Amino acid sequence: MSSQPLSTRQRLIEAALELFTAQGVSSTTTRQIAEKAEVNEVTLFRNFGNKHGLLLAVLEESAAFKNLGESLVRRATPPGNVYQALKDYASDSLHALERVPEFVRSVVGEADQFPAENRRALGRGVTEANRYVAQYLATVIQQGHLNTYLPAEKLASLLNGMILGYAVIEFTSEFHELWEDRDDFLENLVELFLHGAMSFSAESATESLSGSFITREVADLPAGLVHEILRQARKSGVQDYALAYVLFGGGLSVTEIVNLQRSHQIYDTQGHFLQITTPGFVRQVPVNQWILGNRYGSYTNNPLTKWLKSRKDSQPAMFLNGSGQPISESELQVHWRTWTEGLLTPQGQPPAIAQAQQTWCVEMLMRGISLENLSILTACDRSQLQPYAKRAREKAALEQAIRLDHKTG
Repeated sequence: MSSQPLSTRQRLIEAALELFTAQGVSSTTTRQIAEKAEVNEVTLFRNFGNKHGLLLAVLEESAAFKNLGESLVRRATPPGNVYQALKDYASDSLHALERVPEFVRSVVGEADQFPAENRRALGRGVTEANRYVAQYLATVIQQGHLNTYLPAEKLASLLNGMILGYAVIEFTSEFHELWEDRDDFLENLVELFLHGAMSFSAESATESLSGSFITREVADLPAGLVHEILRQARKSGVQDYALAYVLFGGGLSVTEIVNLQRSHQIYDTQGHFLQITTPGFVRQVPVNQWILGNRYGSYTNNPLTKWLKSRKDSQPAMFLNGSGQPISESELQVHWRTWTEGLLTPQGQPPAIAQAQQTWCVEMLMRGISLENLSILTACDRSQLQPYAKRAREKAALEQAIRLDHKTG
């Protein structure tokens, strides 16, 4: 007997949510709800007082946004990809709202008809969603992965406010042309949010483009310095030349290079590619024969193919140390320091090996690759690549200014 009232209550809440979703709050009568729940209308009044009391229960007992928030919080440790976590949260929130468009329209359009208690319930629902987002942001900020000048609670309010604003506009108007589509809104929302109210901290930067974060300061190397590094690597031996060639021609990180296998090379007269394998993901990247204006062989005959063809051993690793074992990251760093000894960047600093990857990204953008396609090649989202796009635009502007200066009257 004790479980019967709970069962009845739940049936009424589910019936109300279904009818509110299909036809709105105002158009739904208590008689319709009672009939759908297969109870007497008096039972509805006994449990909830009236229709607005039932609406209050629907708002307070819905677990959809609580579950979304808890899922986001779980992604804070380890922090992973902040851009993707926030985009997934925004996307999932919109999916939840899109499942009940009539309910959203009704709640928004008829809010002034609701008792104060119901409006407070709406406010508590939004606050609950905010609490989880704020908890996630506070965690990644505390871990040093993001910088911001606003409290986490305010940032959460901004994000959820924009998500709700999108839903209200989409559900209540047509032909507004504010964004191309849902994906366009989501992508620009998170990019604006991260780059406007927040930024990646210097401590979170890594040498790998495919890591969780990317450096905000892009320091690509000038062509003359790159060609000198390649020349010095060639003097150090056939493997050194191949290593430098892959660094500047393939845009790989140190970690990706030391994990390469001989079988990861794919080439013919039409192209030269390397297969990069990471947990749960495989991608291919091109190895450019042209590097900053100079050609380094062909697709079938270049520093890398020459090194592999010279091999007489059976070791599967693509690059080896002096003992014939797979080269380590620290050993590759030693090779880099040998090639760059005595060389300085325009900033007066010794070249860092991570700058080879940055140089490749900027060069690819300068040569016309789209940000979307570069995202595919690097396994990074567009937000992480924005600093590279900015640097490429800066270089393009300088080159245009130089060309204009060379023109005669």
